[in-house]
Amino acid sequence: MGDVVIRVLGVVVTTCFLTAVPAHAADEGMEKLFTFKDPKITESSGLAVSPTHDGVYYTHNDSSAAPTFYAVGGDGRTRATFQVQGAQARDWEAMAASKDPATGRGVLWFADIGDNLDGAWPNVSVYRVLEPQTLRDATLPATRYRFRYADGGRNAEGLMINPRTGRLYVVSKEFAGAVYAAPKKLRTDRTNVLRKVTAAPLMATDAAYAPDGSSYVIRTYFSATLYKPSGEMITRVSMPELKQAESITYTLDGRALLTGTEGPKSPVYRVPIPARAQPTSTPSPSATASAQGQVAKDGAATAVSEAEVDGLTLRDVLIWLAAAAAAVGVITFLARRTR
Repeated sequence: MGDVVIRVLGVVVTTCFLTAVPAHAADEGMEKLFTFKDPKITESSGLAVSPTHDGVYYTHNDSSAAPTFYAVGGDGRTRATFQVQGAQARDWEAMAASKDPATGRGVLWFADIGDNLDGAWPNVSVYRVLEPQTLRDATLPATRYRFRYADGGRNAEGLMINPRTGRLYVVSKEFAGAVYAAPKKLRTDRTNVLRKVTAAPLMATDAAYAPDGSSYVIRTYFSATLYKPSGEMITRVSMPELKQAESITYTLDGRALLTGTEGPKSPVYRVPIPARAQPTSTPSPSATASAQGQVAKDGAATAVSEAEVDGLTLRDVLIWLAAAAAAVGVITFLARRTR
């Protein structure tokens, strides 16, 4: 969403100061890939690379929009606009792309998981859409999966699909965020339960799995962090200075990250992954499944790890302390006015 909701002393206060300072990105090789030129793309919140169409990227707007997504070329121009049949767009916050292992067909996932009241919705939804084989305007059918959190409602903006196991994960956007695993087999006839499997950085705004399944990335307002499938941190990656960092995904070769922001004519940047963190070989299915099992074991206790504090520098802490102080000030002001 455009604003950040901060809960102080049990009161929810919305602040708009988040033109805040993300990690400065002076890394060699970083470049602006393109700018969205479509005037209808005003709040690009999800981002994915097409698994089957060369040079095509998908995005969708944030809340208060129709269930619509866009196929965009490398020049930033929209090549096709798609409506998702029968879907709601209560608060679409993320998307992911994968391939059906049986058919090789691209699959797109759209996550209606935003909840700025931290549990106001009894359940959230993710829509599965087969990637269109032809890039022309169309209405596409979707399969809807409903979810609830095992430990109570959450606000979330991150969605990722492990390409080797097909398992779906949601990353919550909280001061003490977490990665939640969906069941191995998703059901349409009942609500699926999301279970916490590991910690996530403060206020995560998006997440994605590498195309080879060797790592995943979680984006925050300040930077991005790469993790092994086990949840062990690999490294932090500096991000470009954006007005409001909302989206992240991998390039198809897994050697760079793409990140975007909300706003009209918003840019998408390509950020190289440090050489030490790039995939060196394709992991074997058995090794990946073993690591994945470590992360996704239902009911496992979440250990306090680097993931909980990663992404926090002294500057970051000061920013959030300032936000809390501002929220307290607003509360105090309102309390005095209503005496």
